Amino acid sequence: MVSWIISRLVVLIFGTLYPAYYSYKAVKSKDIKEYVKWMMYWIIFALFTTAETFTDIFLCWFPFYYELKIAFVAWLLSPYTKGSSLLYRKFVHPTLSSKEKEIDDCLVQAKDRSYDALVHFGKRGLNVAATAAVMAASKGQGALSERLRSFSMQDLTTIRGDGAPAPSSPPTPGSGRATGKHGQPKMSRSASESASSSGTA
Repeated sequence: MVSWIISRLVVLIFGTLYPAYYSYKAVKSKDIKEYVKWMMYWIIFALFTTAETFTDIFLCWFPFYYELKIAFVAWLLSPYTKGSSLLYRKFVHPTLSSKEKEIDDCLVQAKDRSYDALVHFGKRGLNVAATAAVMAASKGQGALSERLRSFSMQDLTTIRGDGAPAPSSPPTPGSGRATGKHGQPKMSRSASESASSSGTA
């Protein structure tokens, strides 16, 4: 664990930040020799970082693995060994020069395919989003119509009965006394005639 932390710090400070600062100075001073030197280093360091991603998974159990990584970064940076320049000139440059056309063709094809795939997935994503929006809108409209449909006349009279008395049904003929103009009960015609005849008698 300690070896892993130390190797991470060494790679971060001496393998990344230190060369980055000197690369900045080379660009600022426009020194072509320094610029080429640090460009070679960054190419080697990119390959080292790519390889390190896999070797950390499969070779971390190897004795002195992290110490070897520290030594390798020091060897790349050392002005005496010039490890990055040596690796670049002996191995990387000849390999890339011989495979450059194939690599360029692969990159162009990958770029075209990725663009086509991006457009295809973008269209599919828009279709899915539009379908989801339409379904959500239709479900919302269906829920609203169901809610409105649930308010039938029976439900409304029940709601009205909770707060205020429901209107009484109109009286049926002969079911009770009818009222007069001033709210007094009216007598039927036969009852009034018998009353008047008894009064005259």
